[in-house]
Order: sequence, then C-alpha cells, then structure tokens
Amino acid sequence: MSHVKTHGPARLFAPMILLVALSACSGKDETAPATPAAPVAPTAAPAAPAVSAKVQSMGTEELRELASKALRENRMYAPAGDNAIEYYLALRDKTPDDASVKSALTDLLPYTLIAAEQNLGREDFAETQRLVALIEKVDPTAPALPRLKQGISGSMQTALKRTQEETDKVKKDAETRAKQLVEQQRLAQQQTTEAEAARQIAAQQEAARRDTQDAERQATARREAEQRQQQAAAQQAAATRQAAVAPSLRPVSTPAPRYPADALRSGTSGEVLVELTVGTDGSVTAARVLRATPARVFDREALNAVKRWKFEPVGAPVTTRRTLAFAPEGG
Repeated sequence: MSHVKTHGPARLFAPMILLVALSACSGKDETAPATPAAPVAPTAAPAAPAVSAKVQSMGTEELRELASKALRENRMYAPAGDNAIEYYLALRDKTPDDASVKSALTDLLPYTLIAAEQNLGREDFAETQRLVALIEKVDPTAPALPRLKQGISGSMQTALKRTQEETDKVKKDAETRAKQLVEQQRLAQQQTTEAEAARQIAAQQEAARRDTQDAERQATARREAEQRQQQAAAQQAAATRQAAVAPSLRPVSTPAPRYPADALRSGTSGEVLVELTVGTDGSVTAARVLRATPARVFDREALNAVKRWKFEPVGAPVTTRRTLAFAPEGG
C-alpha cells in the first residue's frame, strides 16, 4: 500500500515559511555623536544532523503516522524535528526498499528547495542551512545544492558588507550632526536678532493671504451665482420648449399604474411627477422621476406604467412631463 498516495492532496498546499528577521541595533545619543558599534558578521547555525535524534529513535509505525499527520497539517519541512520530510528520511533509513517512502521524499523535495530559496532571500541563514541539510540527505546530487551553498556564503558576505556600510553611515551621520550643532550654536544669536523681523514678515504674508482668499471666495461666489442663473435660464427654456411641444402628443394607450399593495393597505395617497421622452414611433424611450410625494412609495409603479404608454408617431422625439396621482378608492 502506498502511504504517500493516500495523502496526495497535501502536495497542493503552498509551503509555509518561518520568517526570522536579521536586525542590527545601534544606540544613539541625542546630544552627542553616537559611537557606532562594530559590525557583527552574520553566521549560520553550527552544522547539526539533518534528522533529529528524537525522530531517528522512533519506530516505523510511529514515523508513518506522524508523517501522515504532518502532511495533513502542511508541515512538510518545518518546524525542525516535527515535519514530514524528517519523518520520511528516518523511515528511509529504517526501510530503504520502501518505494512509497522514496516517492514521498521525491514529492517533498521541491517544496523544501523553494523554502530554502525563500529563507536565503530573507537572510535566515540558520534555517536555510537546516533545509539544505535536509535536501542533501534526500538527494546528495540535487542540482540546486551547489548554488544554495554558494548562495549562503555570498549572502552572508553581502550582509556583512551592508552592516559595515550602515555602521559607516551612522558614524558619518554622527559627525554631520556634531557639525550641525556647532553651526546652530553660531547662528543662535543671529536668529534671535532676526526673529522680530521674521514675525513681521509672516504677519504681512498672512494678511496678504487672507486678502487673496477673500478675493477668491468672492470670485467663486460670483461664478456660482452666474452658473445658477444660467442653469435657471436653461431650465426655463427647456420648460418652455416642453410646453410648446407637449400638446402635439396624442395618446394612444396610457394604462394606469398599479397601486402598491403596502400603500393601498395603509390608505396612503400621493403623486409622482415624471419626465418622459417619446420617440418618433410613439413609444416612451426614457422616463425619470422628477418629484414624488411621498418619496419612494409610488416611484417604481409610476415609471413602469409610463414606460408602457403609447402615442401617435411624431416627427421628432418629444420630452414632456406628466403627473400621476395615486389615491385609494373612496379617498
């Protein structure tokens, strides 16, 4: 029976990466230049067995059970000492001819390679080295091993160089701050004598700014008033045009709107002013509510009714307004 195929869906889960941040700390004094600490070279953890001694000491049945559970929980290569690849490596040592174990390790290897690359990119050298050891135990001839090992060495050198550069920058910044402090002390007296003049200039600028804002507000108000006048004139002209063309419409069919059930039960009455556009074939091509009393009670039924209206054909589209009244019987 193949132990891996039983839990095949576990291969579809994305690898879970444990992110360990490398950080460098340096103390800073606000009143005096800081003395940068000497850069500390990043180091990888001492080499350790790829498979923990605890895992190696387990029996085959316990290893199979724990390997299956680790796959189900997506613990393919982490955490150390409790992951699928370590359990399967221990199983391979105990049952070297078990094809299902070899297949499981083959399936797990790409995920471990990806995790090693990601941890190397995060400069988590200890975790990268642990994963590389697992990869090497699975397949000592894996093509990615030389590149990963070289990457660890190169990345550690890069990290050390960056640490040195950051330390040099801290030192340079401290020297710059010291020079700035001396310059600030030299300018202190000059700034005191110039303070009153600066306040006077600021007051003049503030007054000028207020005058400019007032002028802009007045100009904006005039523009808005002109726009309102133009809009009112346009609306009046549109209303005049509508009044002129409205009598030319001859209705053919104007079914009454349906009375909303809720409004009918409550005895609510009202009216809806609708603007509609009649096409040349006499059908209503557009309709919208301009005013409704009460709001949003009769709007939908009014629009539904108007859209079904028919008029005699006209020479050009006509926009007009109609008021639809709603009153319960006996109201």
